Amino acid sequence: MGKKQNVTFNDIAKYTNFSKTTISRYFNNPDSLTLENQEIIARALVDLDYKENKVARILANGKTEFIGVIVPNLFLHYYSEMLDKILSTYEQFGYKFLVFIGNDDEENERRYIKELLAYKIEGLIILSHTTPSKELAALNLPIVTIEREDRYVCSVNTDNYMGGYQATSLLARHNCDVFIHINSSSDKNVPAYGRIKGFLDVCTEKDLTHELILKEMGNSYESLQEHLSAIICHLEQKYKRQKKGIFLSNDTQANVFLNLLIRKYSSLPDDYLIIGFDNSPISREAVLPISTMGQQIDKIAYEAVSLLVEQMDERKKRRPVPLKEPVHKVITPILLRRETTEKI
Repeated sequence: MGKKQNVTFNDIAKYTNFSKTTISRYFNNPDSLTLENQEIIARALVDLDYKENKVARILANGKTEFIGVIVPNLFLHYYSEMLDKILSTYEQFGYKFLVFIGNDDEENERRYIKELLAYKIEGLIILSHTTPSKELAALNLPIVTIEREDRYVCSVNTDNYMGGYQATSLLARHNCDVFIHINSSSDKNVPAYGRIKGFLDVCTEKDLTHELILKEMGNSYESLQEHLSAIICHLEQKYKRQKKGIFLSNDTQANVFLNLLIRKYSSLPDDYLIIGFDNSPISREAVLPISTMGQQIDKIAYEAVSLLVEQMDERKKRRPVPLKEPVHKVITPILLRRETTEKI
C-alpha cells in the first residue's frame, strides 16, 4: 500500500463543499463562522482523520501557541513547584512553554524577553522581580505576573498579609516568649511584603516581644546555611532559655533552619517552634514535617494561565475588547500545622 498522504485544506473543502477560504477561517478565526458551519467542518476533520501541521499553521497565522515564562531561580522550592504546575496546564489549555531563569540579573532578563518575543510568544508569565511592571506593560503583550510588583499588569498572588497574620497568630497561641520573622528586605509594593506586615501587626496588637530580621540570603544552599547559622547564634545569645517562635519567609529557609538545629542538638529543641511559607514539597518531606502557610500553588498556577489565556483569546477575536485596567486575583493561603509547631 502507498503511504497515506496528509489531508489538506483543499481535501476538507471538497468534502464539505466549502471554499478553502472558509476552511482557513475555521482554523484562524472560527468565531467568524456560524456554529452550524463550525460543526460541519469539525465532523469532517474526524471523518478525514485530519492531522494538523503545526509548522504550517504558525507560518499561516503567526500564532505559535507558545507562552514565555521567566522565573528568578529554581533553588527555592516554591519556584520549581510553581513551574511544574504551570507546565502541567498544557493538558487543559494546549499552550507550550519557553522557560528562562533570570537569576536576578536585570540585563539578562531583558535579553530573555527579547528572545521570547523573537519566538512570537502569545503571552508571558513573569515570576522574577527585576523588570518593572510598567516596562512589561509597554511590551503590548498579554502578561500575568505571580508574586511580584504588578501595578500595570495582570497578576495572581497569595493573600500574603493573611498568611503572615495567621502564621504569627499560631505561634502566639503556643505562648512563645519571643517572636522572630526572618525575611529579605521587601518593597511595600511587592505582595510578599504582606508577610512582614502581618507579623508586625500581630506582635503590635498582642504586645509581643519580637524581632524582625531582614537579610539577603543568596540563592545557594551554602549561602543560606551560612546566614541562618549566624542567625541561630544570634538568637541563642540574645534569647537564651526563652521559647522562640520562628516564622521564616519560605519553606526552603525553614528546612535549612530546622536541619541546622537538628545537627546541633540531634532533635528540634523544645524552645523552638518553626513555621514556613509556601507548602512546597520540602515542607512535607523534611526530617520533621514543617508547619507552613500553604500557598495553593496548583490553584495559583491554574489561575495565572487561565487569566493569560483569556487575554490571548480576546486578541484573536475580530473586534477584541482590551482590558480597561489590570486584573489582580488573590488566592487565600491555608494554615498547615505539622510537627515543628505541634510537637508529638
